[in-house]
Amino acid sequence: MVKTDQMISFPHPGRARVWNRARVWNPDPVHLLPADRSDHRVIDAERICQAIAALDADAIQARARHFAVLGDPTRLTLLTCIQAAGPISVSDLAAATGINDATVSQTLRYLRASQTVIAERGGRVVRCRLASTPITALLAAQ
Repeated sequence: MVKTDQMISFPHPGRARVWNRARVWNPDPVHLLPADRSDHRVIDAERICQAIAALDADAIQARARHFAVLGDPTRLTLLTCIQAAGPISVSDLAAATGINDATVSQTLRYLRASQTVIAERGGRVVRCRLASTPITALLAAQ
């Protein structure tokens, strides 16, 4: 654990008894901290290492793609309706939301491609339901 505000005293040049104090924030190296950030102030090295260890660029990109689904009002409207009604057809979604059938179809195609919605065929009718994703949990938390 790094102790904060550790002080190292240096004699002031030209004066015998005056000391100049310099603050050293990171006296011990933090093993996961990149060298280009070693001059940053460190309060808790252990937490820095935990935070850095949690950074997985691929996982963050995947999460960003999942959560980007919620950035469009039309997608969010359809997801909210599907979450509330359960498996529902395109025409029923269009009737419930007042959104054009073609727009609903195109939006559902995007939601299926992002694996947020699953289409289930029952005869001639295709009904959409929410897939089990982090988005589902966010919609349920409203």
